[in-house]
Order: sequence, then C-alpha cells, then structure tokens
Amino acid sequence: MRLLGAGIRTTNRFLVQDCRAAGFQRCNSTGESELNGNATTTHRNVALLSVDSELAPRITTSVEIDARLQPALKRLRLPSGLLQRVAGVQERRNWAPGQAFDDAAVLAGRRALQSAGIEPGQVGLMINTSVTRKHLEPSVAVRIHHGLGLPSSATNFDIANACLGFVNGMTLAAQLIDSGQVQYAVVIDGEDADEIQSNTIDRLGRADISRKDFMSEFASLTLGSGAAAAVLGPADAHPEGHRMLGGVTRAATQFNGLCVGSVDGMFTDAKALLKGGMELVVSAWTEAKRDWNWSGMDRYILHQVSDVHTNAIIKATGLDRSRVPLTYPLLGNVGPASIPITLAEEAKRLSPGDRVLLMGVGSGLNTAMMELAW
Repeated sequence: MRLLGAGIRTTNRFLVQDCRAAGFQRCNSTGESELNGNATTTHRNVALLSVDSELAPRITTSVEIDARLQPALKRLRLPSGLLQRVAGVQERRNWAPGQAFDDAAVLAGRRALQSAGIEPGQVGLMINTSVTRKHLEPSVAVRIHHGLGLPSSATNFDIANACLGFVNGMTLAAQLIDSGQVQYAVVIDGEDADEIQSNTIDRLGRADISRKDFMSEFASLTLGSGAAAAVLGPADAHPEGHRMLGGVTRAATQFNGLCVGSVDGMFTDAKALLKGGMELVVSAWTEAKRDWNWSGMDRYILHQVSDVHTNAIIKATGLDRSRVPLTYPLLGNVGPASIPITLAEEAKRLSPGDRVLLMGVGSGLNTAMMELAW
C-alpha cells in the first residue's frame, strides 16, 4: 500500500473486470482500485472463516421492566409500553447467576475456531472489543486469550470504540493478515448489561428523577447481554471462506458528549444523537459511492439499536427493508456484539455469492461500513 497525495492506491492484483466485480467503482488499467481518503480501505487476501455467538440464557421482557418501573411511570405521567412501541424492544437477554461475560466470550471463540477448522495454536492475533470490563487493568483480552488456550506468540489486546469496536477489530485484523504479520486472527466480544440495567431501574424509581432524567436514561433499558466471535484468515488458503473486500470509516467526534455510559448508567440526548448519527451515516454513505456500489446488497447487517434508529437509516439511505435482518426486538442492543450476533443468526440464510454490508455506528460518533462477499 502506498500513499498518493490525499488518496490511497492499493494494488489488488485483480484484472479490471475483477476489480469492478468486487464492487469498486474506480479501477485503473492494471486492476488497481483508486480509493478516496485514508479512511477508505480494501483487503487483498482476507476471508471471514466463521462467526458464532453465545446468547445469554435468561430472558427479561419489557413487560417485566415496565412492572418494576410502574410507580415512576405513574408519578411522571408516562405511559407503559414505551420500550415496545418506541424502541421496538420486546425482550432482551441476561446472563444466568454466576455466568460471566468473558466466559461466554471464550465459549463463542471456541465455537468459532471449531467452525473454522482452526486450532488455537495457529492463531497469531486475538482482539477483544468488549465495552464491558470488570476492571481497568489488566485487559479483558488476557482473560480470553488464556481461556481460548492461545499460544504465547499470539498478540492480544482490547479495542474500545463503543458499539463500533467489533467492525474496527475486523478491519485491523484484516490489515495485519494482508500485511503478512499474522495468518489467523480471532475478533471477539462479550457484553454484560445486567448491572447497568439494574442500576438504571433502581435510579429511575427515585422521587427526585424528573421526566427529562427518565428519558435521558431510556436507552439503557434497551441493552442486552451476549457474546460473539469471528475467525479471519487468508482467502487463498480458504476458498470456502467469505471474502472481506473493504469499506469506509468516518468520524463526527463533535458529538462526543451525546451518549456517555458506565456501569452506573447510560445518559443520552436521544434526539441530538439520532440527528448527528444520521448526518454521519448519510455523509459516509454518500462519500462511499465514489469507490463502492452498495445500493443492491443482498443483506445489510446494521448495528441493532431500535425501531427509530433502524427506520431512520433505511429511509435516509434507501435500503430495501426486506434485506435488513433484525435481532434487537428479542435481544435488545448488545453493543459491539450486535453486528456479529446478527450476522451469525443470518448466516444460515445466506448463499455463496451474496453481497453483505456491515453497517455500524458507535457513540462518540464514529461509523464504519464493510463489505463481505459471501
């Protein structure tokens, strides 16, 4: 890869027709894709070999949460059923007593390695993208690295970028595989929404909570728990794999204060966050048209937030709603794990040759879109 002025030119060793067939809009006579800006990338020889999830076993319905919040709803003159009618979240998952999010991530990772036919000793990189963490240090990655039985030679670390972390992790792992630094990589995530959910419900029941306070914490009640893992490797060694073609990332960090969360609670300016998020997604989608043709994908795997968020993206970008699978109605927003969980759930309905676009947004704000050739 060599930098040319403000752009990047990546030699893909494609013929021109192969370059265009891969979805790149601008291809020169040598089969190179000429990309717009350093936040637009392609991958030469990387495939997604497997993606698996570990769903939390305990179901918490929105009706149950409404019942616990009934005194507060009555005092604030708010109707029941907001989670169902406004967010479209009917239920979410929680871990069983004694079950830890990092243990669940290890289970998802083991399953993904088995599905890919890759032994732990072959892994050269493991990236954990969990928002959830028990402590500031050490990294969550060290616990998962040990749990998976990865070799001492396998580099491991955390990437934290809110709900966008998993897509960022896949991109970084793909770049390292393309560069020849590693052969196989595991990207993994485990989330635990139990504590924030419980803390939020308790706090919203206090007499000093106003209607505005209640709505600023509403998004916390949509969160769910779960884990997921993906295994990446060289495409030429795995023709059965799903080719990672590349994508775009864009930032609008002027909105860094619109959604701020911790285990105590997540506080959101929902209206401003939606507006800023849509501006960022539409901007990235529009800019990507120079290099990519994503108007006719077979599936759009969106970060799973709510009816409002999903409907806004579909309308703003003109997506075919029938090609947008949803998991948030029954799983809630599982943070960075939501995209791989949704992809894992949808994988059984995908066919070889299908074009799949991963579309994520993380509070802060950042967005990323990545194309896979299934």
